[in-house]
Amino acid sequence: MIKIVTIIGARPQIIKAAALSRAIREKFSDRIVEFIVHTGQHYDRNMSQVFIDELGIPEPDINLNVGSASHGVQTAKMIEGIEKVLQEYKPDFLILYGDTNSTLAGAVAASKIHIPVIHVEAGLRSFNKKMPEEINRIVCDHASTLLFSPTKTGYNNLVREGFNPANKTPFSIDHPGIFHCGDVMYDNSLFFSEIAEEKSEVLKRNDLSKDKFLLGTIHRDNNTDDPDRLKAIFKGILKIANESHMDIVLPLHPRTSKKMEQNLTDSLNERISKKVNIKIIEPVSFLDMIALEKNAKMILTDSGGVQKEAYFFQKPCIIMRAQTEWVEIVENKTAIVSDADEKSIYDAWKYFRTSKGILFPPIFGDGHAAEFICKTILNARKN
Repeated sequence: MIKIVTIIGARPQIIKAAALSRAIREKFSDRIVEFIVHTGQHYDRNMSQVFIDELGIPEPDINLNVGSASHGVQTAKMIEGIEKVLQEYKPDFLILYGDTNSTLAGAVAASKIHIPVIHVEAGLRSFNKKMPEEINRIVCDHASTLLFSPTKTGYNNLVREGFNPANKTPFSIDHPGIFHCGDVMYDNSLFFSEIAEEKSEVLKRNDLSKDKFLLGTIHRDNNTDDPDRLKAIFKGILKIANESHMDIVLPLHPRTSKKMEQNLTDSLNERISKKVNIKIIEPVSFLDMIALEKNAKMILTDSGGVQKEAYFFQKPCIIMRAQTEWVEIVENKTAIVSDADEKSIYDAWKYFRTSKGILFPPIFGDGHAAEFICKTILNARKN
């Protein structure tokens, strides 16, 4: 029996971990046992527990309750907590997802005491080291033994950084294995989209119809905390709202709403609030978000996860960031990087509004990435 510890710390990681937990439960429970550790990086009813309940994810076995703090303080507390857990549980592998401080802390803690790290979503690069997520990705990849990339581009990034694609078992931190496996979030989107269709009432609650609204999300610090960037984003959204007959739905985290009050002028906030087809709503559950993405005409976002989900559901996407780690969707002309620029956001909307025949080839796998990961772990342990 292989023992693994899975680290989660933020809402997207809870959702990503659902795919692997489900695969273990349904197909590998006789060979793999999983223990889940929540760092407490983001832990409240909206950000964590609601998703655990709604998606049927196993409750965390341990919550470190680290809470919010500066990068250094938060990461240090997590390293300390994770190290104690690993020394107690003595797992065969530590599984990490994505690029948060929880990811970084897990990679440092495990590699220091020689527990092999598995990184799911390896190889993703924005090529902007000013983003803390980019540092977290790179450090985690180079401390990992098994690296699973959701895309061919991510896999190629690892090769360019010196990872040897010819490596065979036995794998180690000095002799890592890299794999192009597809995206666990695509697994989840396929699995949960039917459930969302049945259970979600978000369209009804907000009087929305399929393909009759745009969906927007804004949450990244460099957008919300920079008055000029936040102003440009909302001016772009207002310009679209003035010309579009569709609603623009913005499920905003309370922090973003607070930053709007702080960083937007009174007159701009007033224009937004008076624009009847801009609907600012409370944060939504994962199933509600899937329902919104699946039924929107177009998506505007600064979220890496939402960019991908737009592609999963074959929706054009405007990326309100300077770079994206999901370069494939831009190369396929299904997404446009507008950055936080009023004119570029408007121009991207105008382009997609009139574009015909946009194609969405299957670049994120076949919906069985989690099974591939489990099989690879088992094969690695055999050797």
